[in-house]
Amino acid sequence: MIELGKRQDLTVFRKRENGLYIGETEEEAILLPASEAGSHDVGDVLNVFVYKDSEDRLIATAKKMPIELGSAALLPVVQTAQIGAFLDWGLPKNLFLPFKEQRGRIKEGQKVPVILYVDKSGRLAASMKIYGRLAVNGPYKADDTVTGLIYELKPELGAFVAVDGRYAGFIHRQEIYEKLQVGQTVTARVIKVREDGKLDLTPRKKAYAQMDEDAAKVMECLKSYDGVLPFGEKAEPARIQAELGLSKAAFKRAVGRLLKEGYVITGDEHIRLAALDKK
Repeated sequence: MIELGKRQDLTVFRKRENGLYIGETEEEAILLPASEAGSHDVGDVLNVFVYKDSEDRLIATAKKMPIELGSAALLPVVQTAQIGAFLDWGLPKNLFLPFKEQRGRIKEGQKVPVILYVDKSGRLAASMKIYGRLAVNGPYKADDTVTGLIYELKPELGAFVAVDGRYAGFIHRQEIYEKLQVGQTVTARVIKVREDGKLDLTPRKKAYAQMDEDAAKVMECLKSYDGVLPFGEKAEPARIQAELGLSKAAFKRAVGRLLKEGYVITGDEHIRLAALDKK
């Protein structure tokens, strides 16, 4: 059975001037336009994406699509209207984003995170209401590194992420030490897989692996203060966060690493480069 909104392998059954007719059976074969037919012939198996044309007929494309059924992606708005908006997804017929499926006010030229679904009329459409529509129980385990699209931010909770564009992930606000934005692609580590199959994530590596990067941040900050940081390890967490984008625990680990390696001298009220004392 040909599946709308998905990539699939279909066989060429007929070759005509307007293109190739492909499908799982000859009776259900659909058109792959001549402009994409290439040198393929009857019997070849092609990997294509299936959608509907302007006359509501199933049609295939060999193009690499930015989004598939049940997955999320960041797509540009090319037109807005009272009934909704239209998004560029690389096909002649733009993807419709109904007004009721929008979150907030959008405008032409803006890129918005959306998920692809089939509406009540059997057509493909986009929705910005992604939460609850992503898959769970993905092929991940704790400590795996994943990539995902941030589709929603709630300061009191954290960041909601579409891992690989398809699976439900979440970064708790306590794991966020740098500014994140909706539409941003993040690389994160899986902290755990919840019982419901959703993923708890952190943009930070394990402590031992993260320490080198954090130590480098401390060194850069020291240099910006001419080698003397005007606060020490007893500084308030908010000060450390504002200056370095680190938690207090991460800051202390990084300073401890630099102290052990002889790069800094520490005090309650300051941290200074050890090299200053050698001048």
